Amino acid sequence: MPTAPARVYTAGFWLMCLSSFLFFLSFNLLIPELPDHLTRLGGGDYKGFIIALFTLTAGLSRPFSGKLADTVGRIPVMVVGSLVCFICGFFYVWATTVFSFLLLRLLHGFSTGFKPTGTAAFIADIVPLERRGEAMGYLGVAGSLGMAAGPALGGYLTTYFPLNTLFYLSSGAALLSVLVQGTMTETLPRAQRQRFHLGLLKLQWHEVLDTQVLAPAVVTLLCLFPYGVMLTVIPDQSRTLGIDNKGLFFTCYTLASLLIRLVAGRASDRYGRVPVLRISTIMLLVALVVLALAQSKLIFLGAGVLFGLAAGLNSPTLYAWTVDLSDPERRGRAVATMYIFLEVGIGLGALLAGWLYSNEPVRLPWVHGLSVACVVAALVYLYRQPTRQLVRG
Repeated sequence: MPTAPARVYTAGFWLMCLSSFLFFLSFNLLIPELPDHLTRLGGGDYKGFIIALFTLTAGLSRPFSGKLADTVGRIPVMVVGSLVCFICGFFYVWATTVFSFLLLRLLHGFSTGFKPTGTAAFIADIVPLERRGEAMGYLGVAGSLGMAAGPALGGYLTTYFPLNTLFYLSSGAALLSVLVQGTMTETLPRAQRQRFHLGLLKLQWHEVLDTQVLAPAVVTLLCLFPYGVMLTVIPDQSRTLGIDNKGLFFTCYTLASLLIRLVAGRASDRYGRVPVLRISTIMLLVALVVLALAQSKLIFLGAGVLFGLAAGLNSPTLYAWTVDLSDPERRGRAVATMYIFLEVGIGLGALLAGWLYSNEPVRLPWVHGLSVACVVAALVYLYRQPTRQLVRG
């Protein structure tokens, strides 16, 4: 009789983790350097659009990627996302005007509109319910490693090499992700698979959002709003505090996130999704207050660690809760719904942060205060949810 770990941690699972690492490495290499790059192009007033435009197309593409994941297959959807990253990495070299740069950011967003949707549906297919939170946690470890290595490596490379080197490396990592996906076996049942045709891109309203997963989707939006804020203002806040490597905060954040996923991956499997989310949201609230008040490098980086610990508990639990509430035959749509709310949260956070900040460091506490308000709303919402939830998936 096979053991539970053997059924969870198959070759397909570990290949997916490797693919996820390479994908997150690809676009996180660029994050800390893009605000200054845009400023050099003459677009310093448009820093909020770096993330907002990226998340706009990611969000708009989610309903399509969700439908295609449920009809064409999980792997083709992932390949499309990674290929977009591969192509866009090269074109940053030629995006030498503010308009072309922002247009490329808009196109680049399609990558995260497709790849994570297919990934989450693939993992849900191969992981049993009782290990779902743990498996999502380990998948998150792979993504966190990419998110940690990306900013740190990006900051290092731009110290010694031209910025174009970073763009080429980003593109290369995405290509490797595509090659790894080519070695995996499709998990969508053959009876559900269709050949791609343009008619699949026509959406009915009920195919856009899955109302069964609105609860985790709402929490996702409110808790990811601060992440959009962070991506927009943290590079400038780092420089204000005298930290030369603008990726250092992100490295502290992602390493802490990785650590908690390793230690507490099964927490939501054991104690329930909602109780764990209440704890992680309180941790996120504390992190944001510390970040808003940070006046030293140590406190600032400590806030990054707290933020990462909260995210490390929060993210896999939200994924698992979404899959729990979804119809197994519509997992792609359910995951896409959660990601639509995620992109709205990150995009709004980035856009409003850029507008409120306006390159004035004195406004940083107010920017983080906006995030605090969103997280308080998430906490109130979670305490209105029943502790135990119906499981469909």
